[in-house]
Amino acid sequence: MNRCLKRVGLLLGLGLLVLALWACARAAYTGRSQLLLISEGQETALGLQAAQDVLKKERESRDEMQAERVKRVGRRIAQAANRPDYKWEFHLIDKDVVNAFCLPGGKVFVYTGILSLTTSNDELAAVMGHEIAHALERHGGERMSMALMAQVGGQAASIALGSTVSPAASQVFNQAYGLGSQVGVLLPHSRAQESEADEVGMILAAKAGYEPAGALTLWQKMDSYQKSKGQNAPGWLSTHPSSAQRVADIQAKMGAIRAKYFQPASLY
Repeated sequence: MNRCLKRVGLLLGLGLLVLALWACARAAYTGRSQLLLISEGQETALGLQAAQDVLKKERESRDEMQAERVKRVGRRIAQAANRPDYKWEFHLIDKDVVNAFCLPGGKVFVYTGILSLTTSNDELAAVMGHEIAHALERHGGERMSMALMAQVGGQAASIALGSTVSPAASQVFNQAYGLGSQVGVLLPHSRAQESEADEVGMILAAKAGYEPAGALTLWQKMDSYQKSKGQNAPGWLSTHPSSAQRVADIQAKMGAIRAKYFQPASLY
């Protein structure tokens, strides 16, 4: 019996190794090695389904001026992203929370609560560039792949390799996209993704004609906001880098990104 279990474990381990090697990919812009067990088409389908769920639950803002501002900045960043295959949509959600996200396939949601911190278009571009970068770098699919690998089961494999969007796949996607909770595995990886999205977001904003320094002033404001709310968790327990660390990283990268990508726009 023990010998059989060892054989099963060995075969399963070898299978996972082969699957991991087969699924190895490189992140856009940064070239970082990624594990992606699902296709981009599957990821986009899951993102579309999630977007429909968000629009059923949340109310869009009736502030036409701010909604148009979000769409205008978003369209310029989407153009810089050069992904015509994405079905871009930009929604302003009427809720006083400091939040924004972009689902796979280009469905972008900005909450009105974050507008008080993005008083300039450069700062709004930093937010939207960051969130769009998550989708371009396929961070949601990467987290989902890690969750599937962690499950190590037949159901995980069927989800990863199946051609349809099943309820089980949607559940894993939602959990993975909402970030994991395992200290030492998923959380550090999330922090790496956040730093990558900061960098790529600045590149996208700069290519779209927005001053990449908007990311710096944004995170300086965010640092003050989080401290006022008592939201700064210890770094090793957080899915995100500390605000102070982000400010330092942005300062270190901002000059090179500005010199290489910044294209001032005549219409601002």
